[in-house]
Amino acid sequence: MTGRPERTPPGAGQTPAESGATPPEAGRTAPGARPAPKGAERDTPPSRGVLSPMMVRTTGERIAERFVTAIALGQFVPGQRLPTERELAAMLSVSRATLREAIARLAEAGYVTVRRGRSGGTFVTTGWGPESAEMIRRTLSNEWQELESLLDFRQVIEQQIARTAAQRRTDTDVKAIRGALLDYERAGEDRDSSRMADLAVHRAIADATHNPHLTNLSLSIRHDISFGFEAEPYSPEVRGRALHQHPVLAQAVIDGNPDQAAALAAEHFSLTESMLRELHARVMLRAGTTSQEPQE
Repeated sequence: MTGRPERTPPGAGQTPAESGATPPEAGRTAPGARPAPKGAERDTPPSRGVLSPMMVRTTGERIAERFVTAIALGQFVPGQRLPTERELAAMLSVSRATLREAIARLAEAGYVTVRRGRSGGTFVTTGWGPESAEMIRRTLSNEWQELESLLDFRQVIEQQIARTAAQRRTDTDVKAIRGALLDYERAGEDRDSSRMADLAVHRAIADATHNPHLTNLSLSIRHDISFGFEAEPYSPEVRGRALHQHPVLAQAVIDGNPDQAAALAAEHFSLTESMLRELHARVMLRAGTTSQEPQE
């Protein structure tokens, strides 16, 4: 629509202080105004409006809530030492001061313990706390539509990566894939080792496409799906299923079967999707709301 924009009269939408006008003194009637009925001051509650206190969550608080969500998903497990402050700040693209605020909040709430000294660090102490459901709800609900789009995008991309890898793999790629599989089997239940080995398996398959853009895209999606922590949701049951699915997927790539590789990739990456959906449904049920709840 074209034309000259409407002009806003001077002072429109401004408070008396902003417009320069002097408000009438308390208790006095402005010139030309009808006096208020007797007793109106007592019967009419004071208007709070924009002057009412607002609860604004800091970035540190939001990061703490993201940690609680990651812990609930098994990205970090009780007893595990978190990455260093420098590493976490880089992963999450926040300042170290913001990260310290988040860790302090987690420690105060009992989710982590901070130990000093050469063997110190920040260690996860519990997977669930009294405020977990609400903190997770705020993290997931506000981003749920974006997460669903990202999960769908990942399915498309990872299937294409598996298909392309099956078409282009070389003997060198096959050796790298088999080595990564062996490392994942050897990792056992050690969370850090399992995380790195899982990444290596999928990195080896992506590298077999011989297209660095596909490899980088896979890594970028993994980062975003994991809320910046670069770790897939984890549980002993999920690891058991991955121990079965990894070799089957890898073999389809090695055998040069594109259709089977794509189908197996779709099945495998649904593990993360299922865990996210289950956690979301769980916290929404506790809150007595639905997934269509308005965003904060």
